[in-house]
Amino acid sequence: MKTPITEVESNAAEQVEVTTDSRSVPSRSRDIPPRRYGLLSRLRSYFIFDPLIWFYTVVLGIVSIPVSLFGEKTRILHGFARFWSRLIMWTICSPTTVTGLEKLDTSRPYVYAVNHASALDIPVLYVYLPFQFRIAFKKELLSYPIVGWHLKRSGQICIDQQNPGRSLGSIRSALKGLKSGIPLVIFPEGGRTPDGQIKPFLPGAFFLAIKARVDIVPVALVGTYELVPMDTYHIKCRPLEMRVGKPISTAEYTMRDMEALSAKVHKAVEDLHYRGRT
Repeated sequence: MKTPITEVESNAAEQVEVTTDSRSVPSRSRDIPPRRYGLLSRLRSYFIFDPLIWFYTVVLGIVSIPVSLFGEKTRILHGFARFWSRLIMWTICSPTTVTGLEKLDTSRPYVYAVNHASALDIPVLYVYLPFQFRIAFKKELLSYPIVGWHLKRSGQICIDQQNPGRSLGSIRSALKGLKSGIPLVIFPEGGRTPDGQIKPFLPGAFFLAIKARVDIVPVALVGTYELVPMDTYHIKCRPLEMRVGKPISTAEYTMRDMEALSAKVHKAVEDLHYRGRT
């Protein structure tokens, strides 16, 4: 059985136990030198990190629901999610460097387009984005006890990829939120990368940004794939980075231009992710 943390998105991939440069895009090398993780690292993850993440998820998830009955539920549940994320990041001993965020006016309702490499991308975002936001997630997550309850009650945006018509209510809610000042975080790849490389973006991911006339902020998470790839419980402590780029205006784009906009944002995220690599 997979934990709510290791199964944030369902995809198939080979378990990776050694961080190497072999998955890099040609002529681009990893920022962080390769490191071999042995038996002690594996045991620490299986018997300390994973059980603690389970514990945080179950306890805070159960407590957050009744507490949210006594106040503004979305604000309260976002606070619980941030606290849950802080506990996880503190536990896994992976210091994160944030660059570029200080140049943004974070009071504006941007759509943040983030590459998706790991189940722990979400805790990183909750800890280092210093404002309340909503996340677009796949419908399959609603089937998970506690996690599904929290997602539904906290007003996150549920997307049914098999039947997009069923997502109209969530889409309207996200559009209303953007227009009222609530930022939205999306993973435009549609799921986690199986090999550490940034996958092509789905053009439809930028529908809301065009419709709401809000700018898109590219965000690159670096090192999270090596931290914990898909289908593994082995969390490998390592430094991480969150690189935030310049906002991309949607003012000149229409629904017919979603592919062009998608390509532009994809390039911006790739440039951030591979910046400084030879």
